[in-house]
Amino acid sequence: MHPSALPRRRLLGWLAATAAGWAALPVSRAAPRQPVMVLTSYPDEVVSRMEAAFEKAYPAYRMQVVWRMPHDALPYLTQPAQGGIDVYWSASPRTFAAARNAGAWRKLDVDRSGLPDRIGKTAIADAQGYFTASEVAGFGFAVNRRELAQRQLPLPADWTDLADPRFAGQVALPIPARIGFAPPIVEIVLQAYGWDAGWALWSEISGNARLMDRGATFVSEEVATGKCAVGISIDFFVASAIANAGKDSPLDFVYPRHGGINPGQIALTADSPNREGGKAFASFVLSDAGQKILGHPDIRKLPARPGVYADLPAGVHNPFAAAARGDYDFDGLVAQPRLALSAAVFQQMLVEDHAARAALWRRVHAAQAAGKGKDAAVLAARRALGTPPLSEGAAADAALRQRFRDRLEGAERQALLTEEQAWRAHSQARQAEADAALRGIGA
Repeated sequence: MHPSALPRRRLLGWLAATAAGWAALPVSRAAPRQPVMVLTSYPDEVVSRMEAAFEKAYPAYRMQVVWRMPHDALPYLTQPAQGGIDVYWSASPRTFAAARNAGAWRKLDVDRSGLPDRIGKTAIADAQGYFTASEVAGFGFAVNRRELAQRQLPLPADWTDLADPRFAGQVALPIPARIGFAPPIVEIVLQAYGWDAGWALWSEISGNARLMDRGATFVSEEVATGKCAVGISIDFFVASAIANAGKDSPLDFVYPRHGGINPGQIALTADSPNREGGKAFASFVLSDAGQKILGHPDIRKLPARPGVYADLPAGVHNPFAAAARGDYDFDGLVAQPRLALSAAVFQQMLVEDHAARAALWRRVHAAQAAGKGKDAAVLAARRALGTPPLSEGAAADAALRQRFRDRLEGAERQALLTEEQAWRAHSQARQAEADAALRGIGA
């Protein structure tokens, strides 16, 4: 047994069941099953169901699990002999790409018939053939319909709705530089609306927001308890909260018109001690049977195989149908090299001094409500608050992006780089401009 494999309760249960089964069999039939070591970050409700189904379909193998969060997975996979791992199965596109570049994978030589390479403009399979999506998750909005109704707030359908002044203090916003799933949300908006307009929109949304840092309650909890009416999240977190709360849950999830996909993927290690067993597990996860398990009410993940959606419960979001409507024009591969940089810009522009910026946006909105929305001073304040501290061209610099490469996936707080100090100073100066403009008209 691997030292960091199954949790104690599952280990004891497995030992008891195995011992009882072997005791009832002739010695000649009690040959031990071959272990398949799977490194994953998926929770037990996902892993245990897939494990049981896999071992039933492939009785020659016994699945063993090592849990690692994405920021811990890469060192594990790049150590000598890759820690004995046969399969990596998780939701972290950056980890899969980095491990590929480090030579950690072998070609995924499984039957991929019926598995697409893209959803809309988002690639979900590696162009070099080393990994592919086993499930996908959609970014969007956790909403509390009761709270929306009580506050007479509209159901948000897209990102621009979150900038509505009526949502002031009602948007739970995860900090991209601090929360593992959140960096792509910055780029989803920037791709949908353009660099300058996208940052202006993010500034106004942040003015309505309560920031969620690492160690804080989940976005879904903030929304479920009514502390916020809406929260920016990813579907499986909200689905899990709904499942745990049962039929009385006030939560719902809205997929915005400008959506984004985060694929959970699967790969086979280059140094796998059980190459055939690893291939068998990957094949099962990607099969119709494995994919249908993802639609179980206790899991509620979105399969990567389009053909299984017809057999899933009514109302399950179908990302392939949404992509056909143009809802998934976000290109994850284009966004990936800039994720850490844009999260750092977001931090200095919108997170630091957040309270002061939010207060300025309230003053802008109050001036608009008073009929001064077209006043030159109000327009100047909006421009100042929405101006990012660097241009899109500057953000394309490869050397600059490299300096921020290790800032995501659980990195601890680090000393500010010179660029970050300049970005914060720029943002503070723009806030001072906005304040001066509004003071000039008594707003």
